[in-house]
Amino acid sequence: MARVWRYAVHDEPRVRSLSSELNVPPLVAQVLLARGVDSAEAARAFLSARLLDLHDPALLPGINEAADRIVEAIAAERQITIYGDYDVDGVTGTSLLWHCLKLAGGRVDYTIPDRLNDGYGLNPKAIRELADQDNSRLVITVDCGIASIDEAALAAELGMELIVTDHHTIGETLPGAAVLVHPRLPGSEYPFGDLCGAAVAFKLAWAICQRLGDGRRASPRMKEFLLSAVGLAAIGTISDVMPLLGENRVLVQFGLAGLPGRASVGLKALMDVSDKQAPLDAEDIGFAIGPRINAAGRLQQARLAVELLTTDDEHRARQLATHLDKLNKDRRSLQTRIFKQAKKQVAENPEWEDAAALVLASNDWHAGVIGIVANQVAEEFEKPTVMLALSAMEGTGKGSGRSFAGFDLYSGIAACSEHLVTFGGHHAAAGVSIRSENVEAFREAFAAHVAEHHKVTDSDLELRVDAEVRLQDLTRNAIKELNKLSPFGQGNPRPRFSATGVELAEAPQTMGEGDRHLRLALKTGDRPLKAVAFGRGEWAEPIGAADGPLSICFEPMINRWRGRESVELRLIDWKSGAGTDGSGSDSSS
Repeated sequence: MARVWRYAVHDEPRVRSLSSELNVPPLVAQVLLARGVDSAEAARAFLSARLLDLHDPALLPGINEAADRIVEAIAAERQITIYGDYDVDGVTGTSLLWHCLKLAGGRVDYTIPDRLNDGYGLNPKAIRELADQDNSRLVITVDCGIASIDEAALAAELGMELIVTDHHTIGETLPGAAVLVHPRLPGSEYPFGDLCGAAVAFKLAWAICQRLGDGRRASPRMKEFLLSAVGLAAIGTISDVMPLLGENRVLVQFGLAGLPGRASVGLKALMDVSDKQAPLDAEDIGFAIGPRINAAGRLQQARLAVELLTTDDEHRARQLATHLDKLNKDRRSLQTRIFKQAKKQVAENPEWEDAAALVLASNDWHAGVIGIVANQVAEEFEKPTVMLALSAMEGTGKGSGRSFAGFDLYSGIAACSEHLVTFGGHHAAAGVSIRSENVEAFREAFAAHVAEHHKVTDSDLELRVDAEVRLQDLTRNAIKELNKLSPFGQGNPRPRFSATGVELAEAPQTMGEGDRHLRLALKTGDRPLKAVAFGRGEWAEPIGAADGPLSICFEPMINRWRGRESVELRLIDWKSGAGTDGSGSDSSS
């Protein structure tokens, strides 16, 4: 479908007024107004987030009882096991809670399930193994467990005390754990429901530290720990693609600012191999730090990621960081291969392109990588997608789904659950397990459900443009002013602009593995600017052949390389002066 450039309303008097009240450039005021921040009071709160803006952890449902039980377990010298998820959110949450309990003098260890063999959430085998070792232990989940009804019942049957901390979608039945900690529990009045698992773990650590202090304030030592733990909560928040608003904005803003000085030796080693140093932004986490942590879980080595984030041995940290960097390269190679195979499947089954959703399956796919590919496929074909990695030997498959255009993926999969063994997730992403013989029935049922309950419209594909600008006005200082609106990500995207009369300074060039990306040299007047279009190598030929100047839609960036800063544009879309383009965009606004 064509992409429409939809411009935010430009109300010149309101822009001037807000710019004057806040003492910010008019372009910053325009972006604030475009985001719905339409008063000086709201804008000041948005621009000046404070750690004091974080809600009292006591407001989080279940947290007081959970913290009391944990402090009692520490005092009684009981064994405490943290059971974390294998993604970045679970790994960072597990690591920060482990640090907290260790500093508090607790006997604490952790276990992370194997993505392929154990699957998501608590599993009976792990529960039985923990009970066999010591059924008097306290088990605390991080980023999982709210859907583990049977497993919680098994833990209770075996005499184990279970505390569930999670943020995922709550089903019709709650698990029978000793305590549930979740920002959206039924009856909850917690002011912010979009915390990730690591943020919930951070709140729990905060509540524990209060109890170990004077009841309201943590001791200086534990306070210093909490300030460092904000960085891990920020990494989890960004990597789990949570909206960067409200409490999440505070966590990420202060977490990123504190990471260079307060990062553990493992995190510093990971920053080194990722070639990321201060100042860090959310994209550094989302595209460099997070993927390396995630690669460990995707390739069945999540425990190594937790070890990296908890070790104080610099030599071991360098070893682990280097290993995670290699795993990430392996993950990228697998991802590229599976994406090509997925597109080939669709090409060989043209009727699937007409369906409202895609369900793709193969015996040759790695279950740890298909979630990333499902996101690529959903964007490529503009429809919700479920990817299934099947096992010919076992006759089963594990799958990952990604939404598109706001479709409620969890509800859609739940409506077709008769064809599944298990499922779980949330609005935008979900995981499933399935018998191989049920794949076709699930494909038909899922596509039919999406067709009945969701339709992709032009508005779903709109490119929201904050303003039209002149490229010569996008100086480094101007972009640094815009960067005060950061952190950018889900719910608070990077400012997006358009410009007209843009010419090519030289022929477009492709770059990256498989010529996936595009590099451009652009100019208006005498000022040259570099631009990149990630994943859009196919634009090289039509842009090079365009007749006359271009109109471009882009996000301006500060590119830092070897101590030097320059303005760079991230190209989102384009059209030629004749109104046609290589991306199929609608020239209307």
